[in-house]
Amino acid sequence: MGREINQLLSRIFAQRHKDGHTDLEAIETAVRSTVHQAGTAALTALLQFPVPAADPRTLPCSCGQAAHYGGLRSKPLLTVVGRVEVSRPYYLCPDCHAGQFPADVELDIENTEFSPGVRRMQALVGQEAPFDHGREQMKVLAGLEVTAKSVERTAEGIGADIAQREQKERQKALQLDLPVARGEPLPILYVQMDGTGVPVVKKETLGRQGKIAGQPAHTREVKLGCVFTQTTWDKKGYPIRAPASTTYTGAIESAEEFGRRLYGEAWKRGWSRALLQVVMGDGAEWIWNLATLHFPGALHIVDLYHARQHLWELARQLYPNDPAKLKAWIKVHQKRLLDKGKIEKLVGALRTIQSSNSEVAAKIRTEADYFARNAERMRYPKFRRQHLFVGSGVIEAGCKTVVASRLKRSGMFWTTRGANSILALRCAYLNGGFEDYWENRRAAIAA
Repeated sequence: MGREINQLLSRIFAQRHKDGHTDLEAIETAVRSTVHQAGTAALTALLQFPVPAADPRTLPCSCGQAAHYGGLRSKPLLTVVGRVEVSRPYYLCPDCHAGQFPADVELDIENTEFSPGVRRMQALVGQEAPFDHGREQMKVLAGLEVTAKSVERTAEGIGADIAQREQKERQKALQLDLPVARGEPLPILYVQMDGTGVPVVKKETLGRQGKIAGQPAHTREVKLGCVFTQTTWDKKGYPIRAPASTTYTGAIESAEEFGRRLYGEAWKRGWSRALLQVVMGDGAEWIWNLATLHFPGALHIVDLYHARQHLWELARQLYPNDPAKLKAWIKVHQKRLLDKGKIEKLVGALRTIQSSNSEVAAKIRTEADYFARNAERMRYPKFRRQHLFVGSGVIEAGCKTVVASRLKRSGMFWTTRGANSILALRCAYLNGGFEDYWENRRAAIAA
């Protein structure tokens, strides 16, 4: 490599002497290209495996028989320094006709033409931005030519592998096969959950009712959960979330499956060590069903701002053309009743409202039932005295950061499998587990 660099530098100095100008970007690119060329030559030499020396040249086959050596075979491989050629021994079982390349397993290149380093890059750019944008990033930043489809397949494949590994961990948690979480007690641990729609391809919504009666669905709901800790509060008594303590988990799946998912994440974060356990969400019934099932004994809090929204929606129906009366009604029912945790009085006040409009009357009954059902989850003055969060802004921000910013861009339509794979990959990255995944992968191969 030294000779190539010297030749390159000689050309650069000669050009600068000729025109008196130095194009640093062009030099950087040329140096990188030269280093990559030298790297591909070195890697190609390294990846020429020898013919097995000992007889018999056999390996165990999964069918119980022996696979026999069938010669050296080559395949191209894209690495972080460019394309190389790998030559390695091939074994074939004469009974089941299954072939195997032991070197591919050792190098973690089985059934792929991308090195682990390149796949890591593809996964990283794939979880962050549209796949074609990821292709462009790899070309500009790493000098590697890949297709958008290869970024998609690699990112989704790694995401699916991450999801499968997490599923195994959840099964251990549900079977109480996980070690008891050790460490210092956590003062307050929060679990929040919410749902947000993601655009999907038509086959994913067959038979599903849309939001508008008689119209088909165009989205599938991603159920997203987050776990975070609180250790203190500010001078005014408002809670402060512990820095970098938030982790996410989510997927397009049933509430039952999601409940197990979120329980596993909370357990991993030290749910059993928390001195105060808090579950937060809006008034959706599925949320509180899961909270009761998986987090018994936790304090339940309905997001205050979501509860206020219910009152505003009702007020707009009661006084659609009278802003002054609407504002006065909100002042009484929100500021004097809801915000002060006087939910029974609020429910009573709502049930005294009469309306000749059947739709408005139905809305009144629905909202009265909503507040009655969630009364104990709306004792906001009590929660504030405990310096607790009363808003679920963390999970709402998560729906934008984790889901919308990647899966809800213009023109995107997902399969459930593809969306769930990218979600698993994205959560692993945002949770700080992306590098852990690769470390665990290497350890499993070495074992």
